[in-house]
Amino acid sequence: MCGRYGRDFDKQAIAEAFHTQVDGGNVFDFPPSYNIAPQTFQPVVRFNEQTGTRELVMMRWGLVPFWSKEATAAFNTINAKAETVAKSPAFREPFKRRRLLVPAQWFYEWQRIDEKTKQPYAIALKDRSLFAFAGLWDSWNDKTSGQSLQTYTILTTAPNTLTAPIHSRMPVILRPEDYERWLAPADPAHLPVDLLRPYDAEKMTAWKVSRAVGNVRNNDPSLATPI
Repeated sequence: MCGRYGRDFDKQAIAEAFHTQVDGGNVFDFPPSYNIAPQTFQPVVRFNEQTGTRELVMMRWGLVPFWSKEATAAFNTINAKAETVAKSPAFREPFKRRRLLVPAQWFYEWQRIDEKTKQPYAIALKDRSLFAFAGLWDSWNDKTSGQSLQTYTILTTAPNTLTAPIHSRMPVILRPEDYERWLAPADPAHLPVDLLRPYDAEKMTAWKVSRAVGNVRNNDPSLATPI
């Protein structure tokens, strides 16, 4: 699974890297974050069909399906499995129509050492550059207040040879040349299922980090520092 990630890019840098328009009504200034956790609002990139351009917006991590009776369903939907996303009741409609990019620079996974011990690792591209997880989003409406909540999930797949010794799953990382096809509206018969694959292990690196990352209240550059 992917339950934590980080980035030290700000709004302007992300907008430039992903060639997006910034939706002023849906994006507020956000600082770098070294320990991004579920239930927090984070920047994501999606395709705006009205303008025909990419836009940078803020959404809460943990997808709440539009048909859910309450917003607490998000705790179970921070990740979606690539193998079942096209059939899952929670994800099949977002997979057809509401795909997005989740900007990140690294993600954390915990390797089980023994029954009581897990060692966290940070995993990134070798050049430590900004990349994108494949994600989905949905919009949930509160019938009482009438307010809308937009949320997202990160797709996961089988591990590559780098991540396999650490964890049994890894997030789907998209190549920049595939961003456009992932975001663009597609014929339901030709959805981009082929992009849901492990990233090239030769282009990635992993290193041990402090167990302090396990506490969501910790959020500083030292969390991603090799130990």
